Amino acid sequence: MPEIFTVLGARPQFIKAAPVSRALARVGLSESIVHTGQHFDALMSDIFFDELDIPKPAYNLEVNSLGHGAMTGRMLEKLEEAMLAEKPDLVLIYGDTNSTIAGALAAAKLNIPVAHVEAGLRSFNRRMPEEINRVVADHVSALLFCPTRAAVANLGAEGIVKGVHAVGDVMYDTTLAAVKRAEGRSTIIETLGLTPGGYAVATIHRAENTDDPERFDRVVAWLEAAARETPVVMPVHPRTRKLLASRGLNPAGLTLIDPVGYLDMARLLSRATAVFTDSGGLQKEAYFHRVPCVTLRDETEWVETVEAGWNRLWTSKDYAPRRDITDYGSGDAATSIARHIADLLAD
Repeated sequence: MPEIFTVLGARPQFIKAAPVSRALARVGLSESIVHTGQHFDALMSDIFFDELDIPKPAYNLEVNSLGHGAMTGRMLEKLEEAMLAEKPDLVLIYGDTNSTIAGALAAAKLNIPVAHVEAGLRSFNRRMPEEINRVVADHVSALLFCPTRAAVANLGAEGIVKGVHAVGDVMYDTTLAAVKRAEGRSTIIETLGLTPGGYAVATIHRAENTDDPERFDRVVAWLEAAARETPVVMPVHPRTRKLLASRGLNPAGLTLIDPVGYLDMARLLSRATAVFTDSGGLQKEAYFHRVPCVTLRDETEWVETVEAGWNRLWTSKDYAPRRDITDYGSGDAATSIARHIADLLAD
């Protein structure tokens, strides 16, 4: 039976992997998950495996709390060791993190085919580490699973046409499956004393915001201004909490809470009146729940959310006219991904 090596390390990747893992099993493919350890806090990692029924990792590399170069290098070294020991037939990677690029490079150097979920996304800002990770991962991948037509076009502009498939968005698959489960299991709105439709949800974690103190202060000030109109609930990434403390910031009007699991976040989003974030995944999750979003960045790789009027950059004042986004599919992206992988390994 063909063996798939799935490399995961961060919260968004766990979410994307859940429906794909189930789809791989349905087409008869064996999967071993390698957790790089990039997100190691239980609230950023373990809870997602439990809530989303993801198979427990076969490996946990425990690489975290390092700079980009050191983290990627350490992951690359440990992933190569695991791949040499297990000899997988294909390495599956997700998104644009250090775990993504380390998995891509380790496999490519061992001549193992790479499949990239969320291929073709571009912010066209090479100062973002995530942009470098996306570009390099795409250029060494044999299968490129694009969530949108714009992503397919981006790859074509870079000369990548072989192995490219527009499959829709796996995060939509996960959202559809999680909505009913969240309603039955999550009590976060009641616990926080929130009024449905009477609050916004915010997150900050991207390096472009947290590595620049002056910019970080401006983002916090923007959120404080927004909170004067609507109460803001903000699950705080551990790195962001440290930064707030080091800069002596206690944002007025924001309720700061610990990171939450996927079901709690899904319920928070489904009842929110707005989302303010620098997260790529949360921009889409907001759309899936049909909640308007403001992206706390100067550009976004999810351009269709802006064009469809569900998202705007914080530097813009108005939304485009609102419409549905058809590119994300109907909740069967994972099935399409699994079939394409099975076809490649059958050749």
